[in-house]
Amino acid sequence: MVNAATTDPLHHRLRLPSGGERLKRRGMSTPPAIAIRDLVKRYAAPKGSGEEGKLALKGVGFDVPQGGIFGLLGPNGAGKSTLINILAGLVTKTSGSAEIWGFDIDAQPRNAKRSIGIVPQEIVFDPFFTPFEVLENQGGFYGIPAALRRSEELLAAVRLSDKRNAYARTLSGGMKRRLLVAKAMVHSPPILVLDEPTAGVDVELRRQLWELVTELNREGVTVVLTTHYLEEAEQLCDRIAIINHGELIANKPTRELVGMAREKVVAITTASEISAAPSHPAFLKCELTGEHTVEITYDKDKMTAGQVLGIVQEQGFAIDDVTTREADLEDVFVQLTGAG
Repeated sequence: MVNAATTDPLHHRLRLPSGGERLKRRGMSTPPAIAIRDLVKRYAAPKGSGEEGKLALKGVGFDVPQGGIFGLLGPNGAGKSTLINILAGLVTKTSGSAEIWGFDIDAQPRNAKRSIGIVPQEIVFDPFFTPFEVLENQGGFYGIPAALRRSEELLAAVRLSDKRNAYARTLSGGMKRRLLVAKAMVHSPPILVLDEPTAGVDVELRRQLWELVTELNREGVTVVLTTHYLEEAEQLCDRIAIINHGELIANKPTRELVGMAREKVVAITTASEISAAPSHPAFLKCELTGEHTVEITYDKDKMTAGQVLGIVQEQGFAIDDVTTREADLEDVFVQLTGAG
């Protein structure tokens, strides 16, 4: 039986599946929105090559909690898209298991697919259809009766009501992205997966898209996000998992993950011109950034900013101003993946 959440209106809070509600009433933990266990995917090798196929996922396993915004990050080729395509039913896994909203993707594929909406990287719809027709056709694919389709409501939610009857090919890039979100929400899934949704989108349209996503999340939709804009992931996501070379290398709350970064930067402005940068074996990096400015990177687990300033003063530099920069998600990402 399909979860009741699949027919709730967008602007009404999505309900947990009945099993989740019973667990909550008993004081037990809520089941995850997505549960992945030992997921392995090996692609077939080219015929006649005699080689073993590429191993894209190497036993990946994690839970996506209900009701939050979950970040799935990794370098290009790490296995993120393979994992998402397995959840979407577009790629067949080699081994392992995955459940979407409590439905096993092998044992209950129809219910699993109805519980998730995918916003792909590519723009995928007929350019000769209008936005209204795109949503109506998508509703038909899911078997939603015409009287129960919410095309007008969805167009209003993504701010495309005024483009209702325009050809989809005439929409701007940002409008097409928003239409993809509406298309993914046609069947009211409790889980929305966004695969690089802001790639190639300008700053203003990116902001509008995130306003839409956070609004959906407030309404109860669990959001899974993949992005290369790490500052977005840091601001939006409650929890982040990082995949590298097909393996899960981190899965923590965002603040805890950012706290793993060891490096910290002190930017110093001196009273007089700097001819040679200060040096010390404990400094990880020291570089001149101007005639009177120098940036020193150090390991915050081994020394403090006060100790760094003391070393600089001992070497004869008169300090005029100081600013510090805390580590961010990008620093952690580079440390964990070894990406340049």
